[in-house]
Amino acid sequence: MAFPKRTLNYIPAEITSNPDIMGGMRVPAMTIVAELREGSSDSDVFDGYPSLPFDGIDAVREWAKANGISLEPSAS
Repeated sequence: MAFPKRTLNYIPAEITSNPDIMGGMRVPAMTIVAELREGSSDSDVFDGYPSLPFDGIDAVREWAKANGISLEPSAS
C-alpha cells in the first residue's frame, strides 16, 4: 500500500531553529494532533506544553488541514 504524498507548507528556518521563537522547546505537531484527537481542550494542551506559543494550536490545526491530517478521534 502506498502512502499519499503530502505537500508540506514552507516553514522559515528561523522559526524551526531559533530557540528564542520556540521558547527553547520543540513540540512536534503530531504530538499536538494526538492531544486534540484524544479530546484535549486547548487549555489542557497549553497546560501540558507551557512553552507552546499562544498561536501554536491554531498553527497545528492549519498545518493539519493543509496536509490532509484529520483531528477527529477516529483518525488515531
